[in-house]
Order: sequence, then C-alpha cells, then structure tokens
Amino acid sequence: MIVSNIETVPGKTIIEFYGVVTGSTVRAKHIGRDFMAGLKNLVGGELKGYTELLHEARTEALARMAKEAQSMGANAVVNVRFSTSSVAQGAAELFAYGTAVKVE
Repeated sequence: MIVSNIETVPGKTIIEFYGVVTGSTVRAKHIGRDFMAGLKNLVGGELKGYTELLHEARTEALARMAKEAQSMGANAVVNVRFSTSSVAQGAAELFAYGTAVKVE
C-alpha cells in the first residue's frame, strides 16, 4: 500500500477514487512512563516513553487506515493527515485519514 501525504503519488496516475478512509487507536498513559516523564521534567530531555507510545499509535492508526483502503480495492492512500484528541483523562486518540485511490 502506497501512503502519501500529498494529493498525488509522484510518477503514478490516479485512475480511480474510492473515498475517505480512516484508522484510529486510543492509547492510555502508563504509570511507569508517567513517573519517568516526571523525572525528565525536572532535568530536561526527551520523554522516550511517550515518543515510543506515539510512534506505536501512529503505526497502528496507519495500518488500520491502509487495511480499510485495501478492503475497498485501493492500492494507495493520498493526502494522509493525522489528528489527536483527548477522549478521557489520561487517554488520547490518534486518528489517521486520507483518500483511498487506485494508481498505475
């Protein structure tokens, strides 16, 4: 599955549009990560636990979006975007969306 954050796939021609596809995941903060993040806030630096959590969430949301596109017969998703929102205290949704297309 080709995934592009622009409206086209360079070197390819879009021959069919299937519509909007989405993928999301809701992740909760981990108490161990929160403790370590609190310590990092005192001394500064990257919060690696949260970096890993967000990477996992993006990967999962993209995979779900691609699976939906594939089920429609698409071989690419263009104009991909991400969004986040808080759904409960300590939990957030990462949402990926784009347009499913067929390219050749």
